[in-house]
Amino acid sequence: MTVTNEHDAPVLLSVRHRTGLIELNRPKALNSLNPEMIDIITKALRMWGPDDDIDQVVVFSSHPKAFCAGGDVRHARSEVLEGGDPDSFFAAEYALNAALSEFPKPYIAVLDGVAMGGGLGISLHGSHRIVTDKAFASMPEMAIGYVTDVGVPYMSQRTMSPALAKFWGVTGYRMYAADLLYTGLATGYTEDPAAFIEDVVAHGISSAQLSDAAARGPAPLAALAPAIEEAFAHSTWPEILAACTPELREIVDELTAAASPTSIVAALELYDFESRAADIREALAAELRLGMHLIRRPDFAEGVRAVLVDKTKDAAFNPATVEDVDVAALRAQL
Repeated sequence: MTVTNEHDAPVLLSVRHRTGLIELNRPKALNSLNPEMIDIITKALRMWGPDDDIDQVVVFSSHPKAFCAGGDVRHARSEVLEGGDPDSFFAAEYALNAALSEFPKPYIAVLDGVAMGGGLGISLHGSHRIVTDKAFASMPEMAIGYVTDVGVPYMSQRTMSPALAKFWGVTGYRMYAADLLYTGLATGYTEDPAAFIEDVVAHGISSAQLSDAAARGPAPLAALAPAIEEAFAHSTWPEILAACTPELREIVDELTAAASPTSIVAALELYDFESRAADIREALAAELRLGMHLIRRPDFAEGVRAVLVDKTKDAAFNPATVEDVDVAALRAQL
């Protein structure tokens, strides 16, 4: 494979010293992953994994606001509406997530700016997740009629408590640097991402200098954690809402006001399944089955339209309440 260095390529690959560098380079789309990007990153890992001249891989973005805003679900929506093949995009993305989880060398993701959905799929499964002051992470799939995916339900429940993981993934709550460090989703913090990357390239990740994470201050989630643990230990949405404190209920209601009821129920079922999954590949296979079911429901096309195409945020989801969701149809996919 030839290293990609054309400036208009959506992912730029290079090798410096003994480090493979993956630079996300689709700025107009906030580095949202499309099939070409997934293919380039997958081939890079296949090339560098067994290469004795490569000690580590760094993935980053030079965009001032974004690491990666997610997968290109507008492309998937078009495939659904036009009778194309939306499944192959998600299958390739999830295969990449699994490959990252199993990558045999240090894989260092530098999260500087927004990281959502698929952007977390190409970062959280690596060995090192370094955040900056501009980093924030969320899984906003509930608002587009989809489900928390890219192995996040599996990984997050094994990094923080299952209740906190469920709260984050189902509500779309935004974690900033302090929360990411508090939960363990981030393994380090840097005030200067460019200098940190240079340090990694020059000296290796084991010797690279990180900034003092304590400087980020207390994590907002820490104060909410006891209430979250109590409420999100329950399995169903009505039970969770009933167990919320008034403060937490207000936060949850605000975060999920635009969510698809079917997506909320699907996510809860998926988190339960992935809490018991034997490995990441079993979890991702379940996500693919459930996801392919959901993208063929009207909620997906409607949600993507309202959030990303027309940007009117006026999605009309059907059914309109969690009580009317066909839970059995969702469980049948898992």
